Amino acid sequence: MSISPRSIVLGASGTAVVAAVVVGLVLLGNPAQERERRIDDRRAADLHGIAAAIDLYRARHGRLPASLDDLAAEPGLTISTRDPTSSELYGYRTLDDGRYEVCATFAAESGGPTGSPPILQRSCQGCHAPGSPLANRVDDPGAERLGLRDLWAHGSGRQCFQMRTR
Repeated sequence: MSISPRSIVLGASGTAVVAAVVVGLVLLGNPAQERERRIDDRRAADLHGIAAAIDLYRARHGRLPASLDDLAAEPGLTISTRDPTSSELYGYRTLDDGRYEVCATFAAESGGPTGSPPILQRSCQGCHAPGSPLANRVDDPGAERLGLRDLWAHGSGRQCFQMRTR
């Protein structure tokens, strides 16, 4: 009994498809992990938006807002103050006249299941407490020279970020 060329092509094609799916799952992580990563990215973006709104609020009023509800009520500001999955209010508290803390609960450590590099952004002065292990989590030596930091690098669970208004 001989094997037809058609059977060989079909077998090779099936093997290639299975191999591609396996490689894709290894490189990208499973769909549930990818969903968690995207939701965590949304949380970090929400905290970034809150921080920008707090800077604007302080410039307008000369003080930090008393709560996220006060901030959300400010005319002209559109921010997300609640977690996208639990609908719980993000954490916020003032530390002193120009410093505050914003908090969220993250599903996983930043960088995701594939260890993708963090998004770099120019750091505001004093965004992380001095000596914080997150104060400069960038492996690129040029990033440190340029003052770029991963401000929203986080572990899993509840994470808080100390910020300073400009």
